[in-house]
Amino acid sequence: MEYETNNWIWDGMYNHPHVFGGLMLTAALLGLSTSYFGGITVPQLPYLWSDSGIFHKKKCDRKHIRVYMDGCFDLMHYGHANALRQAKALGDELVVGVVSDEEIIANKGPPVLSMEERLALVSGLKWVDQVITNAPYEITEQFMGKLFSEHKIDYIIHGDDPCLLPDGTDAYALAKKAGRYKQIKRTEGVSSTDIVGRILASLKETDGKDQNGTSLQKSPESQPKSTHLSQFLPTSRRIVQFSNGKGPGPNARVVYIDGAFDLFHAGHVEILKNARQLGDFLLVGIHNDETVSEHRGKYPIMHLHERSLSVLGCRYVDEVIIGAPWEVTVDMITTFNISSVVHGTVSEYNFSLTGESDPYSVPKSMGIFKLLESPISITTTSVSQRIITNHDAYMKRNAKKNESEKKYYAQKTYVSGD
Repeated sequence: MEYETNNWIWDGMYNHPHVFGGLMLTAALLGLSTSYFGGITVPQLPYLWSDSGIFHKKKCDRKHIRVYMDGCFDLMHYGHANALRQAKALGDELVVGVVSDEEIIANKGPPVLSMEERLALVSGLKWVDQVITNAPYEITEQFMGKLFSEHKIDYIIHGDDPCLLPDGTDAYALAKKAGRYKQIKRTEGVSSTDIVGRILASLKETDGKDQNGTSLQKSPESQPKSTHLSQFLPTSRRIVQFSNGKGPGPNARVVYIDGAFDLFHAGHVEILKNARQLGDFLLVGIHNDETVSEHRGKYPIMHLHERSLSVLGCRYVDEVIIGAPWEVTVDMITTFNISSVVHGTVSEYNFSLTGESDPYSVPKSMGIFKLLESPISITTTSVSQRIITNHDAYMKRNAKKNESEKKYYAQKTYVSGD
């Protein structure tokens, strides 16, 4: 028999006041008698009452809730992570459906990331318990039945922003009609459309040509300046929501890895996974925007706090340093009790080629540095290049999505929760 600690006492007071009063009087008399007769021992009252059976709590039989949320999860960002965090809070287990490439093309346009890359990102999130591949974009009656019967889903979750099919109908209409739909609050300030816009807008800061030398100059009307500015308003509460809230144990092996972690992608997930396997606690240093710009020659697409949340959402990460120093110093190693410093073989920081000082010279001299083979060769630049190469297709996709985003913000109302 299971009990909920102390709650049964208050239930007894409320439901059986007379019996409870009698027991309290008995307890007082017994307590008085023990003051005179020190040799008499009285069992502790909670133990006595629990054996009496009067206040037995029924075994907790609350239904185990499984919730489902789907999405394209293309160009994974902290908004996706926060949506899944909120969805998980509505149940005990979160099952995530990742929409197929074909369905994305039919309903939204070409995806930037492949199914394998999107699966790695979703599976790497700390709130995700199970993943369903090649999920349909529309919740059909057949698929909904499969969710309820095979996957034992209790509720289907989506954000408060509309998700419309090409014919303008609600993709979640059937779930709502079945009474198995729950809504969460959309994370403001970011979207995949916004990120694509930032990448396309960043072309203005270069020579405006793609890898084939084709001019990609755009008119101000087609790509407003605001597209490359982050609208994210970071709060301490959001950081706390993403944080594990735990530090390393006294004898834990702390592994440290740093970088920009811009446009958080599958390569980041895999190297963080490998780094975590080398110790008990993974500490990730995230360089600020100025440091990234200084060593890469351009500012990151996502700013520091956006990148920090993306990394914090990863299941392999225990803690982050927001605005980590470029060089790993002795003081830093001592402060965080770092046992090992690692770095991937695939990196966009080429300090060895540019003649810059080695930021890992101290851990190398201490014999605690390790170079990790990067499992995937994908980089932030290679992801951006996919968009630049298919510039026209993404311009059309974004033009359509920008209209729906404008409409959403024009009709936006406050939604409680989060």
